[in-house]
Amino acid sequence: MSYSVVWFKRDLRLHDHAALSQAASQGPVLCLYVVEPELWAQPDAANQHYQFILESLRELYATLRQHGGRLYVVTGAVPAILEKLYVLQPFSALYSHEETGNGYSYRRDLDVAKWCRSRTVAWHEYMQFGVIRGLQNRDHWITGRNSHVATGCLPMPDFNCISLPWQEPPLPAPESLGLAVFDPPSRQHGGRSYGLTVLNSFLQDRSATYRGGISSPLSAPTACSRLSPYLTYGCLSLREIVAATERQCAQLPVSDTRRRQGLNAFISRLYWHCHFIQKLESEPALEFQNVHRGYDGMREPDWNQAHFEALVAGRTGWPMVDACVAMLRATGWINFRMRAMLVSVAAYPLWLHWRPVGLWLAQQFLDYEPGIHWSQMQMQSGTTGINVPRVYNPVKQAQDHDPHGHFVRRWLPAMRKVPDSWLFEPWRMPPEVAANYGLVTGRDIVMPLVELESATREAKARLFALRAQPDVRSAKAAIIDKHASRQPSAVKPRSGRQAGREKIISSSTQLSLEF
Repeated sequence: MSYSVVWFKRDLRLHDHAALSQAASQGPVLCLYVVEPELWAQPDAANQHYQFILESLRELYATLRQHGGRLYVVTGAVPAILEKLYVLQPFSALYSHEETGNGYSYRRDLDVAKWCRSRTVAWHEYMQFGVIRGLQNRDHWITGRNSHVATGCLPMPDFNCISLPWQEPPLPAPESLGLAVFDPPSRQHGGRSYGLTVLNSFLQDRSATYRGGISSPLSAPTACSRLSPYLTYGCLSLREIVAATERQCAQLPVSDTRRRQGLNAFISRLYWHCHFIQKLESEPALEFQNVHRGYDGMREPDWNQAHFEALVAGRTGWPMVDACVAMLRATGWINFRMRAMLVSVAAYPLWLHWRPVGLWLAQQFLDYEPGIHWSQMQMQSGTTGINVPRVYNPVKQAQDHDPHGHFVRRWLPAMRKVPDSWLFEPWRMPPEVAANYGLVTGRDIVMPLVELESATREAKARLFALRAQPDVRSAKAAIIDKHASRQPSAVKPRSGRQAGREKIISSSTQLSLEF
């Protein structure tokens, strides 16, 4: 009997699932998800990612059963699983969505393609986001991206599922995969039904505070859409989120300007979602090496393990930074501005290389999306060569976005004793004042790892001195051609040399990835 295998990866849904729809239209299908021990052994993997996926798989399994289908979850290396299946029950085609994942998944997909060629199995892949394979530069990328997003969502297909020809053992426990068992106690729950609930609450209510509410860690947990993990693991599709948002916007009364503005801002940020993932798709090496190779060696020789360990422990001495680390550990999420601040503090006053910091944060972020993550790590660290570096002062960020100290005091209990006047720079408190409040320096009051102003000034001087070198400046053009964003709105016809090319957006444009 001829049949197809539908390989579920980070597309854990049945609605708007191009691979499943196309495979089902050709005949019987076998729905397969593979737990890959080697994938979970990678340094960017965490138990919270595994648990979110398991929760999503359980719901996917139950939904398939309700519609007469069956999802099989097996453990092993994907080429070996496919070979075992082919020997026992030969199939004619493999269907899946394209994935722009980490370095392991990139190499894995190359091995799967090699296996398919060896067995003359056709592998059909479909766009998951507005990300285009084989793109040489950004000219007209936006046309392809917008075409994908504007295409109507696919309904759940009718399908005829067949059985796996062997009995699988129970799924591995996280510790057997080498994962630390810690799971943030207040993280978001996996599964499509949770994702739809979050989407509906945002569209119908929370979007009113999106503009103006996404920067402060106090308001961001409800002002942000909170859809990022459901996009990352494909519980919801990008197209259905955009379509639902546009429908909701069209239905709003003219007087509801706050929600309309919030929804429009949200749609624009979904553009940046695809923009950054396209960077990694076009240049997989940016996960491991500087986008601009002229910055090689800038930070590497100066690695300070003590600074890194203090950052990870939330003991930098800057309350806003340490409170963000505490929130991350409890929830697996902080808002984008605070993420940018964490990376900025690591990259400038602490002068830490982005790669180890990025691996730590990848484990901390439930919504870790490699394309966005590594592009942002480099952009915030100043190693892309085309973006104006943004250096965030953690004291000023606290004053601007937590002026009364509610966020800091929530996540750092010792700070609840500190008077307002000293809250964001508690190390400056006179010893006698600290003693009056029962505070002990080194226990409750952590001294900053470095003097913020002078360390930041020195870091910026080193970076800008390198940026000014002629060979570093001359290498920017190729990076702009390959990675720089073009005008995200409709492009008006122009004459001359610019005809047919989207407008390149200035590298100093403020970007935000709040979803």
